[in-house]
Amino acid sequence: MMRAFATVGLWTMLSRVLGFVRDIMIAAFLGAGPAAEAFVIAFSLPNLFRRFFAEGAFNMAFIPMFSKKLESGDEPEGFARDALTGLGVVLIVFTVMAMVLMPWLVLAMASGFASDGRFDLTVLYGRIAFPYILFISLAALASGVLNANRHFVAAAAAPVLLNILFIAALVLGNWQGWDPGLTLSWAVPLAGIAQLALVWIAARRAGFTLTPRMPRLTPELKRLAIIAAPAALAGGVVQVNLLVGRQVASYFEGAAAWLYYADRLYQLPLGVVGIAIGVVLLPDLSRRLQARDTLGGQQAVSRAAEISLALTVPAAVALIVIPLPLVSVLFARGAFTMADAVPTAFATAIYGAGLPAFVLQKVLQPLYFAREDTRSPFRYALVALVINAAVAIGLAPYVGYVSAAIGATLAGWGMTWLLWRGARGMGQAAQLDARFRTRAPRILLASAVMGIVLLGAAWMLGDALTTPFWRYAALTALIGLGMISYVAAGQLTGAFSLSELKSQLRRRNAA
Repeated sequence: MMRAFATVGLWTMLSRVLGFVRDIMIAAFLGAGPAAEAFVIAFSLPNLFRRFFAEGAFNMAFIPMFSKKLESGDEPEGFARDALTGLGVVLIVFTVMAMVLMPWLVLAMASGFASDGRFDLTVLYGRIAFPYILFISLAALASGVLNANRHFVAAAAAPVLLNILFIAALVLGNWQGWDPGLTLSWAVPLAGIAQLALVWIAARRAGFTLTPRMPRLTPELKRLAIIAAPAALAGGVVQVNLLVGRQVASYFEGAAAWLYYADRLYQLPLGVVGIAIGVVLLPDLSRRLQARDTLGGQQAVSRAAEISLALTVPAAVALIVIPLPLVSVLFARGAFTMADAVPTAFATAIYGAGLPAFVLQKVLQPLYFAREDTRSPFRYALVALVINAAVAIGLAPYVGYVSAAIGATLAGWGMTWLLWRGARGMGQAAQLDARFRTRAPRILLASAVMGIVLLGAAWMLGDALTTPFWRYAALTALIGLGMISYVAAGQLTGAFSLSELKSQLRRRNAA
């Protein structure tokens, strides 16, 4: 399982690094102006429903059922083909309807655009980009088949294609003099086709030819729909949370872009750790519960939680204590000025405070989904929605656009607490072991030490972090110093042991 975490994490890290290059280029070409805000909202639309159909409700129901069929040998390929056909039919109809109703979808996402030229631009970009939902959702199903078979590389590498094509489109568009907003919008569905092709070919090589067949409502698909329905509602609630944030931001000029760039920063550790944990843990836990391996399930959940804290708490501390150096060095160039960097950094720090909660949800949710319990997460998501809406809308007149980030962070912690409390009655497999309880406070202490070091180092570097020639080297030195201080503090406090990790790697390599 640890090797699988590393595989998915490394590919996701590559994707996120390329994503940073992509976002740096978007910031340079579009800044935080009308075209940037229009593209952010247009690209958010298929991604909103992507989390609903792809990594969200459908896969949360599909992966445990497919894993159990794989374990028992009960025609897993036939089930996967039926699921692919059903999902494809639904998505084709949904995509056509969404493109027709795009003006209303844009109003639902950003009603503040209605009074100016951003509205028509967003509708145009949205209609071009929206078919991405069809390709990426089918790609997610194929990725679920691969992950359940413990083939993680192709599925983890697929997002890299999106960023490569975005970067190539921006470079080619700049060379040819194309409109950057339109160029990016057309790159979205093309990237979806490329991602689907990659995982479909990988699934075929793994022995699963995922070709559609005549649609039929089998008993397995009925059960899949029954299990997926509450998860779909929960996914819908989560997307309403995002909708609330977008709506609040749309009433403050530039805020939609500021929140987008802040979101990209905290999504780096969230994606690398959270996606890796979720992708690997759910099929692994489903198999263990099917085999009644309670102790193995407890160890899997505990190690996933331990890794999550060890990697995300220091990242959260860094986002909180040095957000402006991160934002200014990474994004402040071209059309993106320091006047945009300051509000973006403020939002980054607030999102950073919620980072551990968002990742821990990826650890706790598989406890429910592996048991085919999708109703409880739906109820908890409703509570989180109320928290987010009350804070984001209620605070907007007083603190402005950052109320959206505050609401998302508080809702994230509320959701995590509810998931943890609800899992206490699931038996030993859902209980965190003694090793986790010992190491968690030590991880917090090591992260606090790192935060103090970062604050002091940022003060000492001072002007070097804002000087064009020196700022890249200064930020690299700052991040490197933070990493060294965290590892040293972690070793001294016993938060983790590098010698233990090395011995585990040697044993695996020997095996």
